[in-house]
Amino acid sequence: MDWKIELIAIPVTDVDRAKDFYTKIGFNADHDHRVDENMRFVQLTPPGSGCSICIGEGVTDAAPGSVRGMQIVVASAEDAYKHLVAAGVDASPVEELAWGKFTYFADPDGNQWAVQELPQYN
Repeated sequence: MDWKIELIAIPVTDVDRAKDFYTKIGFNADHDHRVDENMRFVQLTPPGSGCSICIGEGVTDAAPGSVRGMQIVVASAEDAYKHLVAAGVDASPVEELAWGKFTYFADPDGNQWAVQELPQYN
């Protein structure tokens, strides 16, 4: 039996601001639906990903900006860094560690993301 992670809630204060941020860096806006006056569900997916994030109203009771350790894997950390900076994101310069190359950024609420290029083992 497969167990697939397909959706992760990211707590935000301003849904439209967060949606604009994530689409600006390349996430696809898959779904935006107001269920009622207490719930709005927005689903966004990074290009090529089998897992999406959701933001909205009534989606999670976690504090906005409390997410740490979200990680995206890319073919080139340097290209990802350049893409983020070109989109106006304050990303860290690429850092090379034994387990890959990384750049880091945060969304407008302070939710923190790592972008990893996997190491090439021969």
